[in-house]
Amino acid sequence: MATSFDSTLSSLGIGRTNSGAQVKTATQADALTQNDFLKLLTAQLKNQDPTAPVDATQQLSQLAQFSSVAGISEINTTLKSIQDKLSGGTTSDALGYVGRTVLAPGTTAYPRTDGGLTGAVELAGDATDVKVAITGSNGALLKTLSLGAQAKGSVTFDWDGSTNNGDPAGAGPFKISAIANNNGASIAATPLVWAPVSSVSIPASGPPILTVPGIGQIATTQVRQIG
Repeated sequence: MATSFDSTLSSLGIGRTNSGAQVKTATQADALTQNDFLKLLTAQLKNQDPTAPVDATQQLSQLAQFSSVAGISEINTTLKSIQDKLSGGTTSDALGYVGRTVLAPGTTAYPRTDGGLTGAVELAGDATDVKVAITGSNGALLKTLSLGAQAKGSVTFDWDGSTNNGDPAGAGPFKISAIANNNGASIAATPLVWAPVSSVSIPASGPPILTVPGIGQIATTQVRQIG
């Protein structure tokens, strides 16, 4: 048999869903939200005995305590979210990128100490002919590398740092472009270059963002390989 307190809860819509059905779990049924507390407080004021009104000081004290608990709960939820993000595998992995080199889509490449550089070309399909063009900062063509026929996927190349005339190309940076075709039909070819990661940022949503000199800001999902 329902008590008067149960009847009050029912009339206020507490402990029931919007459709009137009982809540699914005992934990949900026992939970008292701030909105429920205010409903009960309003009902108490409406039904109080005029000759013996409820002590206003006690009501304010109860409301303050409930607000404090609600505030602490929200703070705990926020801190837990921050902790999960900082300790998550994705974030930890991203922080590990700093100071390392990555292979990612880009057109600006810096040479090694010996003057050469290594890169790759990502092919959207099989190709009968793949060429890589390396130009200087002024746009002048320095070297053309012929990679021949290649299957769909990623194909690496290594340049010794010399121009088509055999002269040293200099310190760079250099621009990389790729052209591929399959018996005359153009095949999409994306240059991939190696570059160091200078910093990492963690957005509110989505993958971590890496700052890579010569490439700019890229998501960790764009990294093809880590050096």
